[in-house]
Amino acid sequence: MIEPVDERGSPVSEPPEPPARNRARWWLAAILLVVFALLLALRITHAGRLDQTALFYVGVPAVIALLVLSGPRPRSAVGTATATTTVCLALAGPLLGEGIVCLLIAAPLIYGVVSLVTWVCVVIARGGRGSRHALFSVPLLFVLALEGVGGSTLLPTAGTGEGGVLVDAEPGAIAEVLAAPPEYPGFEALFLRAVPFPEPVRARGEGLAVGDRRTVEFTPARSLRPGARTFEQHMELEVVESEIGPDGGRVVFDVTADTAFARWMDLHRAEAVWSAGDGGTRLSWTIDYDRTYEPSWYFGPLQAYATDLAAAYLADTFADAAEGGPR
Repeated sequence: MIEPVDERGSPVSEPPEPPARNRARWWLAAILLVVFALLLALRITHAGRLDQTALFYVGVPAVIALLVLSGPRPRSAVGTATATTTVCLALAGPLLGEGIVCLLIAAPLIYGVVSLVTWVCVVIARGGRGSRHALFSVPLLFVLALEGVGGSTLLPTAGTGEGGVLVDAEPGAIAEVLAAPPEYPGFEALFLRAVPFPEPVRARGEGLAVGDRRTVEFTPARSLRPGARTFEQHMELEVVESEIGPDGGRVVFDVTADTAFARWMDLHRAEAVWSAGDGGTRLSWTIDYDRTYEPSWYFGPLQAYATDLAAAYLADTFADAAEGGPR
């Protein structure tokens, strides 16, 4: 290693680290310790499933931002808060046993709240006219952070995903492919591939009579906890309503067991409806579910969008089978 020298060729010793930077590092270490203890407590006690409420996804980031700002002032408060959040997210996965799906979905919300709270605090600290306006966001953030605690929610938890396609086949062909186990292709939707969501691999069971059952196997999952093993994911369905005629039909599947999506939504039933029309047969899928995560204004639209894509995926899958292969 070459040591720096001055104009005369004498070694130049590096200046000692400023005390402020030293204090900042200690503050960061203290913040990480507090957050680690908090997440560990949630993991051990489950604390009324608070890790599924807005108190975790909005409240914890707000506390992180306030802790960062209470220490020595860095050059960029938002930058420091964002860096700290990144480390905390790395800790959250192993401690809470989250998978990559949960962290990727929640990360934009957490980063957004941290940046917003940090910016509000900076504006208030500077004073002036802007600080008075920024104060209005404080009670709003407090209300949003409490969503989900005690069952409170701003938006309805019930949701429906819908998707349909016009199939170049007779209604009878649609009934035949619905009665048989399908061959599931890969996801085409960018959102489903990017997150990524559990992907169906194979299905067992056949028939469209009331009482007929299906078991759908999904890609194995693995949490981010160190040493965690992969575990199988599946869904069990039962036909509870069936109306089939020469010009179309309707079949309703109740979800009787689910280990693929139960971590973040409660799936109830899936309904397939098909009817003859001009140019082919219209096939539609509907998926009924309850949202189990808060805040509703964030997870609600995301789950609605993902479920719409899932319903469209089912419609395309059975349409391809009825037409004799991928289109």
